[in-house]
Amino acid sequence: MTAQTKGRSLFEAAIVRPALCDAFRKLDPRHQLKNPVMFVVWVGGLVTTGLFVQAMVGTGEAPAGFILSIALWLWFTVLFANFAEAMAEGRGKAQANSLRKARQELTARKLVRNESGSDGPAGLRRLFQQNGAFSAISADRLVRGDVVLVEAGELIPADGEVIEGVASVNESAITGESAPVIRESGGDRSAVTGGTKVLSDWLVIRVTAGTGESFLDRMIAMVEGARRQKTPNEIALNILLAALTIVFLLATVTLLPFSLYSVAAARQGSPVSVTVLIALLVCLIPTTIGALLSAIGIAGMDRMVQANVIAMSGKAVEAAGDVDVLLLDKTGTITLGNRQATGFIPADDVSQRTLADACQLASLADETPEGRSIVILAKEQYGLRARDIHELGATFVPFTAQTRMSGVNLNGREIRKGSADAIEAYVTARGGRFSTAIRSQVEAIATQGGTPLVVAEGGTVLGVIALKDIVKGGIKDRFGELRRMGIKTVMITGDNPQTAAAVAAEAGVDDFLAQATPEAKLKLIRDLQAGGRLVAMTGDGTNDAPALAQADVAVAMNSGTQAAKEAGNLVDLDSNPTKLIEIVEIGKQLLMTRGALTTFSIANDIAKYFAIIPAAFATTYPALNALNLMNLATPHSAVLSAVIFNALIIIALIPLALRGIRYRPIGAGPLLRRHLLIYGLGGVVAPFAGIKLIDMLLVALHLA
Repeated sequence: MTAQTKGRSLFEAAIVRPALCDAFRKLDPRHQLKNPVMFVVWVGGLVTTGLFVQAMVGTGEAPAGFILSIALWLWFTVLFANFAEAMAEGRGKAQANSLRKARQELTARKLVRNESGSDGPAGLRRLFQQNGAFSAISADRLVRGDVVLVEAGELIPADGEVIEGVASVNESAITGESAPVIRESGGDRSAVTGGTKVLSDWLVIRVTAGTGESFLDRMIAMVEGARRQKTPNEIALNILLAALTIVFLLATVTLLPFSLYSVAAARQGSPVSVTVLIALLVCLIPTTIGALLSAIGIAGMDRMVQANVIAMSGKAVEAAGDVDVLLLDKTGTITLGNRQATGFIPADDVSQRTLADACQLASLADETPEGRSIVILAKEQYGLRARDIHELGATFVPFTAQTRMSGVNLNGREIRKGSADAIEAYVTARGGRFSTAIRSQVEAIATQGGTPLVVAEGGTVLGVIALKDIVKGGIKDRFGELRRMGIKTVMITGDNPQTAAAVAAEAGVDDFLAQATPEAKLKLIRDLQAGGRLVAMTGDGTNDAPALAQADVAVAMNSGTQAAKEAGNLVDLDSNPTKLIEIVEIGKQLLMTRGALTTFSIANDIAKYFAIIPAAFATTYPALNALNLMNLATPHSAVLSAVIFNALIIIALIPLALRGIRYRPIGAGPLLRRHLLIYGLGGVVAPFAGIKLIDMLLVALHLA
């Protein structure tokens, strides 16, 4: 997704023009049947059009001009509803078109020899270099299990898993981010997406998706909304709207015989016309939310796309709004992910400056985030400027899994830093001693959620470096917002319980799961769901797949494994674990928007009652004129004003339906009160003012 696509304006000409055409195409009765409320309006438009033709060729039940006006505005109501839906779909189609540009006609180098031969997986690239080992075929002909070679400067022909090699890959065609990422065999960064470009080195890839099944194909289908299924909440609301429509339809149908009987009995006045009854029905049923409901759902998925999140189903977007438990990984989500040096704690008889100098010397050539932070801390606290290890004539000793320490050899000095047990073995082998005081400091740092690194020179322990994975700024406030929304946050980490408890307390999460295994994550989710909770979590590894498949909202990282992406129902293209919080906010915004417009739609019917009912029965029951609170000019102007307002309010609310109402981190109770105050009261007041203004305009223009 490009930045240009994300920043697309609401009423861009490239979207509006096709939407206008689609609004007419959607007049197809097969499409209208999918929305019971608007289908009733469509039928009303058809009937009033027939009544107008009858009035033109013979005696009509009402003036032909009045019937035509009602018919036209009923058709406009249907067209405006179609336009709202087409606008929402158009924004998705525009984004899908930008994704299609990533698809090109590609030629793939497919391995034709048996890859399980003597060379083994480690020699796959050598197989490609042999004569007859591969065939060049169209990428469209690749199937699951095929093995292909992609080298620097070439586009990856299909979705797959890297089984050999490591390379820098440009994924900007998919994510919109220009910074390349590393993809390599094994681990959690082995998944690659068709259409992305290898910038350096080479990759041997096993294809995991056939033609039409790729991640890019699924993205295009989802953002276009072609496969968008109605969510349970949306289905329930549709049932409610259909029920209200049926109730009002039955009530309206009974009014005609009742009116005919009353006129016949009183032998005066005239019965209510079918045209007026249709106008009454259209104004009574919840046409506003019925017209905008589909657009709200599509726009919710569109907002996910703008956040660089692909929803594999509309249900996932809605479920995000209902989530009440968030499972968040500690490293990279709650914390920065890179441990930073926070202090130097010297041993007895060792000055802090001496310890800081030794720590900096041991870290000058250490390019890890921890090593760089040690150099910076020594400079900031003691003014020790960073030196060049080569100018000093020193030899850097890199960290290895066997020694579990690193350091430097300088002018006969051997300075080492590493884990407590590794340094203890190191100094003990040189006749030194690991004191009780140092051991106590190591335990204290670990208990507080930090990581201790012990520093020694020869057989002498100089002190301890305190490393800490820094909690992200502002994350505690975000968790506070989630708590006010009634969402429980649970931190998942592989750390020991003491470290996990310290980080959890600092971050402000409600609970934590320490020493988490795939089985423990899955059990936690099932236990929460058994208690009636809706659970969301993020993951990127194969070991996260079972928990992702179980979670109600499962956000897989695009940089993760294919297993994780297939298990999730949302894919974060930015591979940012903190995106889960934003996803929940987007889901909440969708539900808030739907609730607000439903409240407004039902509330604004009240004004229409007072406009149409007195006008409809003015001749049958003159006493009902007392209900003409708006003092509308004539029965015809009253009915027409209400129908016009009913149509125009749909257009007025399209921006709100597409953008969504402003998200606020509040609970269900305060949210309901806010909706009733703003959208309920506004829904009552706005039609009174709107209908009166339209009535005055019609009278001034002599149109009614």
